[in-house]
Amino acid sequence: MGEDPYRVLGVSKDATDAEIKRTYRKLARQHHPDRNPGDAAAEERFKAIQAAYDQIGTAAARKEYDQQIRMEEMFARGGGGFSGFGGSGGFRGGGFGGGQGFDFSDILNQFMGGMGGAEPQFQRQSRQQARQSQPPPVQKGPDIEAGIDISLEQALSGTKIEFGHRRLRICERCEGNSFNSRKPCPKCSGKGVETRSSTITVSVPSGAQHGQQLRLKKMGHEHPQGEAGDLLITIRLDAEEGRRWEGGKLIQEVPIPYSKLILGGAVRIRTPAGKRVQIEVAEGTRIGDRRRLAGHGHNGGPLDIEFVLAEPEKISKQQKKALDNLKESGL
Repeated sequence: MGEDPYRVLGVSKDATDAEIKRTYRKLARQHHPDRNPGDAAAEERFKAIQAAYDQIGTAAARKEYDQQIRMEEMFARGGGGFSGFGGSGGFRGGGFGGGQGFDFSDILNQFMGGMGGAEPQFQRQSRQQARQSQPPPVQKGPDIEAGIDISLEQALSGTKIEFGHRRLRICERCEGNSFNSRKPCPKCSGKGVETRSSTITVSVPSGAQHGQQLRLKKMGHEHPQGEAGDLLITIRLDAEEGRRWEGGKLIQEVPIPYSKLILGGAVRIRTPAGKRVQIEVAEGTRIGDRRRLAGHGHNGGPLDIEFVLAEPEKISKQQKKALDNLKESGL
């Protein structure tokens, strides 16, 4: 399966597309061969970062990658709960079809087209008897999982997002009647469903939280002989430059000069709400230390600040002289 691109870039799977792009640019600058001439390890790391970004760096590529991983996991489980077409908890997929990876129509052929055939007669009879003794389960099309990115401001006030939606719908020609039929419909090849695209408007309620899931009933894949699945949309809030989500917590990086980490001092930050807050930096603070600010996060929630080392692109002659003196003193 190769390296997990999320792990390579050091971002969570619920990161926004914008966060992935910002992280990639930061890592690419850090490990670029021009900045690390002759360093084979840095060059290898740069190639891995680039390959990871190629997989999930755009919304379309990320959707395709996530879909492929879901399909591979489904096949690894032997098809999961895929009963007939979808069962009640079977295959979930968003952004299927086209491109590399699996073709959703192949999956339908495998899971829907092989009903009967070489099955022994006694097994068919046993299955028929079992069906007669209990009411048939309601067939349901697979759910679709997708994500949408919005800003913190949009989450606070609520918003409407135009969403490009592709799903399997009942064939317009045979109206699903060719599913499992000996006379397949030429338009849907006997699947009873066909891929159709549309644009829908998703209403995000005010006060939305990162990772909150919206369920749109019967907007998933349709079943030719049953009910449609649901569309499950995960809301991802873009925390902007210098911030990220981690396990549902909003983390804000606070760059601190090395001298201030050692000697202590104060630094002013801008919170997600736009407020300027002064933070006292204790003497001997270490890189990675955190502090929680109650009420300064998204929608009045907590904000965790994380101290990171401020790395200037250039230093003045005075700073270089001071650093030389520190070097001579052994610090």
